[in-house]
Amino acid sequence: MPELDKQQLVIDEMAKDPNSKWGAWTIKECLLLGQSVHLTRDFIEKTMHEEQPQGFELHEPMVKKIKQSVLVCLGPHHEWSGDGHDKLLAIGFPIWGESIGYLFLKLVHEYGGIPIQMSTDCGSELITVYGFANALREEFASDLPIDIYWDTGAGIYNASGLKQDALVQWLWLTLIQAELDRLKDRFNNHVVRLDRGKFLPSRASPNIAFSLYEKYKGDYGLQLVDREVIVKLMEDMGGKDLIRFVSIEYAAEVQQVLDSLDPPELSMDNIWDVFQEMLPHM
Repeated sequence: MPELDKQQLVIDEMAKDPNSKWGAWTIKECLLLGQSVHLTRDFIEKTMHEEQPQGFELHEPMVKKIKQSVLVCLGPHHEWSGDGHDKLLAIGFPIWGESIGYLFLKLVHEYGGIPIQMSTDCGSELITVYGFANALREEFASDLPIDIYWDTGAGIYNASGLKQDALVQWLWLTLIQAELDRLKDRFNNHVVRLDRGKFLPSRASPNIAFSLYEKYKGDYGLQLVDREVIVKLMEDMGGKDLIRFVSIEYAAEVQQVLDSLDPPELSMDNIWDVFQEMLPHM
């Protein structure tokens, strides 16, 4: 691959990190997972230094000190952690209360069980999760002791227009979900460097440590539940409508319009261009 093409790939990935929080290894992993391209860490770091040296200055070891403590995990499903439900509130996608409870049940159904421990910040929005976690444990295991681009749409999007609002809801939610899926995939495939002083598995990705937990001396903590009970609880709460911002019919219509335009992959950089192109067809 030509040198300029390799540099452009690195620059494109850096553009997705406006706060300059990603290091060379993260860029390397993003290129591997997203583009199936292998570049050396040294080449990536050299390009980053040339294009955005201030990012390295922000992360100098003496700039700020972070207090660290030892993380402990006994194995898969010993503990599920949850936080940050309000991160999307600023751009108009609130997720609270019953929606969080529904998503909790969806995860329980996916695995067919509950963890030994559920850890959150105990906010009021988690009352439903708390209730379900305790009720399910009592029933099935009673013997046991996760901005900048939104502003780009200013002057393009009119929130008071119903047609515009519905299209924005669908477009942004589709993009956000795709980004979350990519983030989940990247985190789960990130290989942690070897650290012999670390209690948790190192020189392995979370996916590997999760699947081969016995190799890393872990215990399987999932407490099995009846999936039919979980499905009934999810339906009683309102089903998938709790996590939808548009109707099924509208979503199908918008997807058809998007497919007919044959746009490039939806991204933070082109979403408002796609919005303007789709709007006349709605």
